[in-house]
Amino acid sequence: MNRAHFRALIAEASAPYRAAGRFAWHFARGKLAFDPVFPVLLSLGLVPDQARILDLGCGQGLLLALLTAARDRFESGGWPADWPPPPRVDWYRGIEIMARDVDRARRALGAQGMFLRADIRTTAFGSCNVVVLLDVLHYLDHPAQDDLLWRVSKALEPSGVMLLRVGDAAGGLPFRIGHWVDRVVTIARGHRLPTLHCRSVREWCGRLDAMGFAVEIQPMSKGTPFANVLLIARSGGR
Repeated sequence: MNRAHFRALIAEASAPYRAAGRFAWHFARGKLAFDPVFPVLLSLGLVPDQARILDLGCGQGLLLALLTAARDRFESGGWPADWPPPPRVDWYRGIEIMARDVDRARRALGAQGMFLRADIRTTAFGSCNVVVLLDVLHYLDHPAQDDLLWRVSKALEPSGVMLLRVGDAAGGLPFRIGHWVDRVVTIARGHRLPTLHCRSVREWCGRLDAMGFAVEIQPMSKGTPFANVLLIARSGGR
C-alpha cells in the first residue's frame, strides 16, 4: 500500500473519533499513522477473516477502527492489489481499565464492538479466535503475566492466534529508550508512575512454547529507536 492509500485509510479510521473529542481524534490520527504495528497487521494478513477478537488493554479501540475502515475500503474497491484482503470482523470485545479510554471508544465505535471497563487480570475472556495484546503485559508482574497468558491459551479456539507486542529486554540501548518513553507517556497521560516488568524475547518465547504455542517473531521497530517485536503465537501449533 502506497503512502497516499495509507493516509486515506488513516483519515477514515480516525474520523469516528471526532465524536469523542479533539484529543481522541488527534491521538487516533497520530497513533495509526506512526505506529508500525498497524500497517504490519494489514500487510501480512495477521488477523484472520471472520475474526472474533479479544483486544486486551484496547485503549480507545484503534484496532477495531482500523479494521473497520480497511474492510470498508476493500468492499468499495479501494484496496491495493499487493495487500491481502482485510478481515471481516464477526465480533470484537475490547477490555480496558482506563475509564476515559473506554468512554472514547464507546462514543466513537460503540455500535461496532463491545468495550468493557475491567481488569484483564480477573475478567472472564470467553472464547475467541484472535487475542491482541499490544504493549500491555509489561505493566503486570511476572506471575500475573504467566497467569494471563495461560488464560488466553484456554480462551483461544484451535488454530487461533495471539498477537503480542513486547519490548525485548535484551535489546540494549533501544530497549532502554523505549522503557523511558513508555514511562514518560504514562505520566503525561495522567497515570501514576508504573513499575514495568519486562522480559527478553527468548524468555517470552520460552513461556509461550511451554503453553503449546507455535511462535513467529516479527521485528517491530522500523522507523523507531525502540527494541519492539511482535510475537505471532498460534494455538495448537505443535
